Amino acid sequence: MKHATAEAEFVIPGNQFASDNTPGLCPRALERLVQANNGFENSYGEDQYTLAASDAIRRYFDCPHCEVFFVFNGTAANALALASLCQSYHSVIAHESAHIETDECGAPEFFSNGTKLLLASGEHGKLTPGQVEWLIKKRSDIHYPRPNALSLTQATELGTIYSLDEIRQLTSMAREHGLKTHMDGARFGRALATLGCHPKEVTWKSGIDVLCLGFIKSGFSIGDAVVFFKPELAEEFDYRCKQAGQLASKMRFISAPTLSTFEDNLYLRHAEHANACARRLASAIQSLPGVTTLYPVEANAVFVNMPNAVQQHVRKKGWKFYTFLGGGARFMSSWATTFSEVDALAADMATAATQFAQ
Repeated sequence: MKHATAEAEFVIPGNQFASDNTPGLCPRALERLVQANNGFENSYGEDQYTLAASDAIRRYFDCPHCEVFFVFNGTAANALALASLCQSYHSVIAHESAHIETDECGAPEFFSNGTKLLLASGEHGKLTPGQVEWLIKKRSDIHYPRPNALSLTQATELGTIYSLDEIRQLTSMAREHGLKTHMDGARFGRALATLGCHPKEVTWKSGIDVLCLGFIKSGFSIGDAVVFFKPELAEEFDYRCKQAGQLASKMRFISAPTLSTFEDNLYLRHAEHANACARRLASAIQSLPGVTTLYPVEANAVFVNMPNAVQQHVRKKGWKFYTFLGGGARFMSSWATTFSEVDALAADMATAATQFAQ
C-alpha cells in the first residue's frame, strides 16, 4: 500500500485542562534524563541512577528498610502491587471510582490471576470504616472471595483527600481483620501539599503497607515507584516485574528523572502550584449562573456541573476537558498550568454562562 508523504507539523496544544498527564517533562527532569544518556551503565536496575533514586525515596519517607521497584506506569504499579498482596481467591476492597476499577482494563484481576474487587460508594470518592467493615463481614464462607487487601486512592479520582485520621481509621480496620493496605499515589504529591505533613505520616506511620508513587503527573518521565514499607511483602516482586514486561533493561531512563523530584522540594512545589491553579479556577467560577462545583476542591481537579450549551461554547474556544468521570466536566491543572490560562478559561466560562442564562 502506497502512503502519501508530507512534512510533519507538530503543534504544541494550548488550552489543555483534560489531564495532568498532558504536559511534557519539566526542565529539571529533562536535564537528569540527558545526564543519564552519557556513557555506559549497568542494566536492569543495577545502574547508579536507579540505586540513587531508590535511596532518595527511602530518605524521603524516612524508611531506610523499604523496598523500591520502578515500573513503566501506574497501572502496572497498582496491578502488580495488589497481586503481591493477594492470592487468586482473595478480594480487594476499593471505592467504586478508584482507578483500579474504572481505568485499568482489569489489570489488577489479570495479574493476580483473578483476585476480585469489592466496591463501595463512599461520598466524594472516599471509603469509610463502616463500609469497609460491612464488606469484610458481608460473607465469610468458602464460596466467597475472602477480603485480603484494602486499596485507598490518595488523592482520590474525584480530587478529594483522605485526612490522616481517615487513613488511620481505615488501616486500623483493615489490620483488625487481617487485611493488607495499598495506596494508589498517582497524585500523592497533591495530597501531601494539602495535608502539609511529612510523607511518612501519610503512609507507613498511618498503616500503609505498599505505596504506588506516581511521578508522571508531576512533570517527570515515564514510570512509577512501587514502595514496600514492609519488605517481606516484596518477596520475589522483581520476578513479577520481569514476567509482566516491567523490568526495563535501561532502567536509568525511568529512574534518573525522578531524582529531580527530591531536589529543592520540586515534587511538592509542583503539587502546590497545581493545587493553587485548581483553587483559583474554582473560586473564579463559583458564582456563575448555572455552574456549580460537584466536590470539594482539595487537590488539582475541579469537577463542574454546567449546561451543555456552556460546555459546547467552552470547547469551541479550544479548551480541553473530560466528562467521563464524576458526573460533570473535569478540569485538571498541572505543574505546567499558568494562572493566566486559568483566568482565560474562567473568563470564557463566565461569558458562556452569562450568555445562556439570559
